Amino acid sequence: MSADGASAVPADAERITGPITVLVADDQEIVRTGLAMILDAQSGIEVVAQAADGRTAVELARRLRPDVSLLDIRMPGLDGIEATALLAGREVADPLAVVVITTFDLDEYVYAALRAGARGFLLKDAGAALLAQAVRAAAAGDALIAPSVTTRLLRAFADSAPTSGSGAPGESGGSGASGESGEGRAGADGGVPQPVDPLTAREEEVLLAVARGRTNTEIARELFVTLSTVKSHVANLMTKVGARNRVEVALWAYDTGRVRPGRP
Repeated sequence: MSADGASAVPADAERITGPITVLVADDQEIVRTGLAMILDAQSGIEVVAQAADGRTAVELARRLRPDVSLLDIRMPGLDGIEATALLAGREVADPLAVVVITTFDLDEYVYAALRAGARGFLLKDAGAALLAQAVRAAAAGDALIAPSVTTRLLRAFADSAPTSGSGAPGESGGSGASGESGEGRAGADGGVPQPVDPLTAREEEVLLAVARGRTNTEIARELFVTLSTVKSHVANLMTKVGARNRVEVALWAYDTGRVRPGRP
């Protein structure tokens, strides 16, 4: 399901020519080391830094600019949600790709992570294959959310997503960046702003596919078009609906009733 305003495929996705570089941040050493080992064992992925807290993670990410930052939610000093907002939030001029990972399958965490600008959300029991897939998707400008929460999340988001604070639930503080909603979100009167330029029939098809969690490659295969064509359509959608990323494009589809609970 992705980067600022109307940008198309993130610049970092276009520049990756070697291994995908990853920063891993988790306050538990055994977990952090395990995640790094799993990723280092994957072809085309290289862990370039590790951090035991959010503040260190932000400092390292800003200095090293890894292709993907994998952040745990519960970390001392600065939690993963706040760190995500600082690295990928709406106010960040040159956002980085962030995937949030946690032990807790709580909607509040998912909401906060995606509001903060994360391109993916995984549970720590996701397994090596899904972890690597999420990292590759984030580096390519796509997004991957754990299958166990994707449908539930998107169906509930429009009606119940929190709009204040960016810290992990139950924790004080937060930069507030994640409290900003996308330009295509519902206004105070409950209506959802429609794009000035109507979506084309093909853009509507791509929109539905994005809302159902399809990657660009999967959309290209389903619609029998090239990958570059899909990227162009996604970029146009982001521009038209005022979305920062693919997740907000998907949420807009739910907000406007194009995708409804119970509809395949």
